[in-house]
Amino acid sequence: MNYKTFGKSPRGERLERIRKVANYRDGSFQNVEPTEVNPGKVSVFKIMKAMLSRPSTVRPSSEVPHVKTNLKELNAEGPVVVWFGHSSYFLQVEGFRILVDPVFSGNASPFRFFGKAFEGADFYNAEDLPELDLLVLTHDHYDHLDWPSILKLVPGTKKIVASLGIGAHLEYWGVEKGKITELSWWEGHSVFSGVKITATPSRHFSGRRFKRGETLWSSFVLQIENYNFFLGGDSGYDRTFTEIGEKFGPFDLAFLECGQYSEYWPQIHMAPEQTAMAAKDLQAKLVIPVHWGKFVMSIHPWNESIQRFSKAAEKEGVKFAAPKIGEPFFLRKAWEQQTWWNF
Repeated sequence: MNYKTFGKSPRGERLERIRKVANYRDGSFQNVEPTEVNPGKVSVFKIMKAMLSRPSTVRPSSEVPHVKTNLKELNAEGPVVVWFGHSSYFLQVEGFRILVDPVFSGNASPFRFFGKAFEGADFYNAEDLPELDLLVLTHDHYDHLDWPSILKLVPGTKKIVASLGIGAHLEYWGVEKGKITELSWWEGHSVFSGVKITATPSRHFSGRRFKRGETLWSSFVLQIENYNFFLGGDSGYDRTFTEIGEKFGPFDLAFLECGQYSEYWPQIHMAPEQTAMAAKDLQAKLVIPVHWGKFVMSIHPWNESIQRFSKAAEKEGVKFAAPKIGEPFFLRKAWEQQTWWNF
């Protein structure tokens, strides 16, 4: 472990900007709706006991199916997506290359012995990526903001858009200030001609050290040419999905979290059935479920989330695609879904 991975708290001009934001109160960013990480006030001992006694099914019984795609020679008419497991994915639209929440170090943690990726779920590294036009960072938790990956990717990245406050970590790690744009909720930014990104609320929290809420957590609306994408960060379910759908929908494609939920923290992560509801609220034409398939962060079986979501999506009439890790998904091509997770 290198202590630099913990990052830095916002200071100076950045902190002054944060203090002027409407949802920043009492030294912390706040959610739209009242939210607690542990609303049932379950004892830490009980939660730790449940985590330590997790069934073996929280990890796959064999290697996770995956495809190794040459991302530097990925040509397509229309948008193409490559998912790297959990919440990391590559999106290419009309030659414009976007990467979201990359974690290529093999761990969703500052410690090498904790948060290890599943076997077969970590076949990509930062060197496999082509030069990027845009890197998007939703929030600063270790399973979304990976210090080793950032260091390797930044030299080949033109622009970074992140939730407000995350720039403090990035600049501490040596990222050029001019590459970074930080957004608060409902704030938009034209990255390049024909490319606009807007930060929108999510129901979650942030923090890489002991204090929570020093930096913002967000979802993002990405508009490229004639396409409209929803890049969902970690989020519990609330009415905000409807508001985003009414303001920016319908969406050609939405990436929504589907995994790492628990009855102990129901307000900060969605149950799979809520993911299907959120898709309808957003007016999403198609959903790719993320936040599963790579790391253990809860007590449910590793594939339970996608199994429950696929049933809920069918019931609610929500179209979805769940490609294997590394398998290209072409938005404008016919897609035949395989239940590759059933083992």
